[in-house]
Amino acid sequence: MTSHQLTMMNASAKPPTNYTPLCYSINNPPFKLPPTIASAYFSSIFGTLGLTSNLIAFVVLLKSFRKTHSRSRSSFLIFLGGLVITDFMGLLVTSSIVIPFHLTHFNWRKLDPDCHFCNFMGMSMVFYGLCPLLLGATMAVERFIGINHPFARSTSMPKSRTVSMVLMVWFTAGCIALLPITGVGSYHIQMPGSWCFLNISSEGNDLIFSLLFSLVGLISLAVSFILNTVSVVTLIKVCCGQDGSQRRRDHEIEMMAQLILIMVIASICWCPLLVFIAQTVLSGGPLQVRYLLLWLRFATWNQILDPWVYILFRRAVLKKIYPRFDWSRGSIMSLYPSLGETVRRFTRASLGNVLSSDDTAEEEKSNATGTSALKLPSPSQ
Repeated sequence: MTSHQLTMMNASAKPPTNYTPLCYSINNPPFKLPPTIASAYFSSIFGTLGLTSNLIAFVVLLKSFRKTHSRSRSSFLIFLGGLVITDFMGLLVTSSIVIPFHLTHFNWRKLDPDCHFCNFMGMSMVFYGLCPLLLGATMAVERFIGINHPFARSTSMPKSRTVSMVLMVWFTAGCIALLPITGVGSYHIQMPGSWCFLNISSEGNDLIFSLLFSLVGLISLAVSFILNTVSVVTLIKVCCGQDGSQRRRDHEIEMMAQLILIMVIASICWCPLLVFIAQTVLSGGPLQVRYLLLWLRFATWNQILDPWVYILFRRAVLKKIYPRFDWSRGSIMSLYPSLGETVRRFTRASLGNVLSSDDTAEEEKSNATGTSALKLPSPSQ
């Protein structure tokens, strides 16, 4: 083989000089945008506040987990811990890329010519975006079972299974985030050049992946809303029912209140972005970058506001803020006797059925215990 042939083979093996990687095919850096000091300060303050908030929340949850003796409370705290870790890591990964860009304005093409860095950030955005929504839906399912079917849940929900459910949520979100690597969708650098995200397009696999991301998030929020609503109604029946001497469920109310706040925050922060993505790809219109950036900022607030639900909305903290008020269930309902009477009349029939079924189950259990005791031989025999 001649030297001329070797030169031709090497030239054919190299990509052409005008070759543009996929992640830069739509928005090709460097972008000729005026540098703004406000963006750097905003990103730094935003990231620091979020990381600090999640660290404080993790310490609070760890102390609560060591003190609790309730199995349902322990499982709920494990879910909250998974949510805090997810939010913390999401802020850490994205801030580690966004803040240096605003400070140095590096050229993505020179730093990442093969799109590996951009794909990593795109996967991180999708993974850490879906995880809180999927965890919120999983927590809603866990609370729904714990409140409506407490006996079944108490016998089939050890701590190890709760940890497995958190890991399964992470695995599911990770599989979805890896789909563009297999050819379903793609990650592209987004304006103003500081971040990478899925390509919001109405063509081919990008349409499929965009709709998948949007629908998974919206379905998770819908599941959370439906199951949390049913759980709240059940708690109202228990708290306001005619049997006022039944066991107190203050810890159930506290967990349910925190879960409702998490759902409300996630809905406010994420619904605009998820609906915007679905609307853009289904309408086939051009991507409105201005609205994309606006709704993305809404979504990132979720990672900052979530930990303050666990930090502030606990009975121990509320008692310190307003020590004269009795935060127990009975005291709260006594403030609104007309509401309690209305709910009592409304739920009396269904509550009677629930209580009668519980009494029947307890009676059968006691009968079975008595029968087995009669069958035991005496020590003298």
